[in-house]
Amino acid sequence: MFLNVFRNRMRAGIDTVALKADMIRIEMLAKVQPGFISFKSYSADDGEVVSMSEWTSEAAVEAWALDPDYDRIVKRWRSDYYQSYTLFSCTEPRVRHFQRGHLWP
Repeated sequence: MFLNVFRNRMRAGIDTVALKADMIRIEMLAKVQPGFISFKSYSADDGEVVSMSEWTSEAAVEAWALDPDYDRIVKRWRSDYYQSYTLFSCTEPRVRHFQRGHLWP
C-alpha cells in the first residue's frame, strides 16, 4: 500500500465554485486510475484541510500525476488557490485496525 496525506490551507477570496469543480474532477481522475483504493478529506475549524489517499503502489500515484488534466488542475491550484501545503507520502505504512465487537486472533 502507498499512502498520501495532504495538508493544505487556501488563500482568502478564492473562486470557490471553480475550486469545487476542480476537486470533483481530480477525485474522479483518481477513482478511475488503476491502483486507486480510497480518498477522504476533512476540514478543521481553523481552515486547514487534510486529505488522505490510499493506493496499491507509488507507481500508481505517479501514473495519476502524469494525467494532463491532473497536471493542469494542480498548476492552477498552486497559482490561484493554495496559501500553503505539505504532502506526506509513505510506502507500507504501519496500519492497525479496531472494530468494536470484532474478535482478533
